[in-house]
Amino acid sequence: MKENSTQTERLDFLVEAFKSDSDQYKNLQTPDDADGKRRILRSLMNIRMPKRMDEAVLTVQDEYLRERIRENGIVGLSDIPVIRDGLSIWQGDITRLAVDAIVNAANSQMLGCFVPMHACIDNCIHTFAGVQLRAECARRMSELREKNGADYLQPTAVPMLTDAYNLPAKKVVHIVGPIVQGGLSPALEKDLADCYKNTLNICAENGLRSVAFCCISTGVFCFPNKRAAEIAVETVETWLSEHKGQIDRVIFNVFKGEDKAYYEKLLY
Repeated sequence: MKENSTQTERLDFLVEAFKSDSDQYKNLQTPDDADGKRRILRSLMNIRMPKRMDEAVLTVQDEYLRERIRENGIVGLSDIPVIRDGLSIWQGDITRLAVDAIVNAANSQMLGCFVPMHACIDNCIHTFAGVQLRAECARRMSELREKNGADYLQPTAVPMLTDAYNLPAKKVVHIVGPIVQGGLSPALEKDLADCYKNTLNICAENGLRSVAFCCISTGVFCFPNKRAAEIAVETVETWLSEHKGQIDRVIFNVFKGEDKAYYEKLLY
């Protein structure tokens, strides 16, 4: 494509490129409208297994995604008020945040969400980072399987740090939260606290001084929202008091009004 291609041209190119890349959907009829094309592109990205993609396609994908993110509006640290002690609450799409690290609520396969157009954070992060993110996660998991066996799955509360590719953030921390089945227990509460603690540890070890946490485990993993917020705030505050000067900002990124209210009650 020419250097100054428009978003419309990029979108058209990418839809056809990702269709051609798919044996199952190469003959899929392309909608005429832009929204329909965006849905098709995202869906094809969501279901795509990690494999090599032509560099020319990746270049256009990167240009397209970065412009989409600019259109959505990039949010920097200066746009988010500090409540106290370097802690903030921000309600919105975590893929807009220009921070050192954002936290992804991953599953134990660590390859992102394969459900087309799913609204989970895992899907959103992988979509707007680009297909390179799934490829990196697959490489990392392949290395771990060589070391730990073919059936290896990422354990709960063990973080994986990757590049963020087209996202405004510098890095992504992928972490598997505890799954609540049949009721909360002290062990599950400890697992969730370890998610926050271990994420902060890996950020500090890698010189990442600002991190935005999603509401780990509160979605399909069924951790009660109010208790999750309490554990998050308590764990982060304790960690920051024990590791002074290692991380400057921690943002509790919420999507639902319910979660925002819980964090506001805890922090104000």
